[in-house]
Amino acid sequence: MNLEARDLTVRYPGASGLALDGVSLCIAPGQLVVVGGPNGSGKTTLVRALLGLVGLQRGASLLDGRSVAGWRRGTLAKVVGVVPQREEMVFPLTVAQAVMLGRYPHLGPLAPEGPADREAVLKALRRCDIEPLSRRKVDTLSGGEWQRVRVARALAQQPRILVLDEPSASLDVRHAMQLFELVRALVTEGLAGLVVTHDLNLAARFADRVVLLSEGKVAADGTPHEVFRPDTLARVFDWPVEVATLSDGSPQVIPLRRPGGISD
Repeated sequence: MNLEARDLTVRYPGASGLALDGVSLCIAPGQLVVVGGPNGSGKTTLVRALLGLVGLQRGASLLDGRSVAGWRRGTLAKVVGVVPQREEMVFPLTVAQAVMLGRYPHLGPLAPEGPADREAVLKALRRCDIEPLSRRKVDTLSGGEWQRVRVARALAQQPRILVLDEPSASLDVRHAMQLFELVRALVTEGLAGLVVTHDLNLAARFADRVVLLSEGKVAADGTPHEVFRPDTLARVFDWPVEVATLSDGSPQVIPLRRPGGISD
């Protein structure tokens, strides 16, 4: 099952320019696509447009060849697991209860949880390294712990497509690596994965394909080796960089200091 953007173009009311300008990409099973770019380049708008959460001036978002707008939201939630960039938990649920919310599309509003639901939640807790936190109230968690709960909730949905917007924000080195290792493993098992991130070096190590956005347009699209070129990155981020190669062959981005400081 593919999630596809075709010529997505978005203009927010009152804005002078386009938030997205003709963006196309396809997220297929067994493929991890990472979207990067400067602040304000359209990354989160792309996620919202893909999910049918913002009006389009032009283009289409397609799930399995059908317009996302034509899918019932409950059915869509069974297929696509989403971790948005920002979210606050209103009610002081326990971690286990918060992750169980991921089973709502399968249960409906009144059905009681069953063994399969509890098993899905336990598996998600373990995969996100938060089983020891299962009885904690979510309002007592650190930012990184809460982020992992949100990812676990998406996994509890048992989706076929996983969309994560800045999932490693607030995570330390270990948990950021664990998260990307987990997403990579899920994609290898057959999920389609889309990750929006500012962490270019994590993207380079795990992505099959990288899409860089700049001012709402696709500035580069290809494998990490094709995209992570000093001239491309310097142009997109307006900052000089070098690109080194790790022992595993993945490119790594090194920001440089400008002579004379930021005024140059």
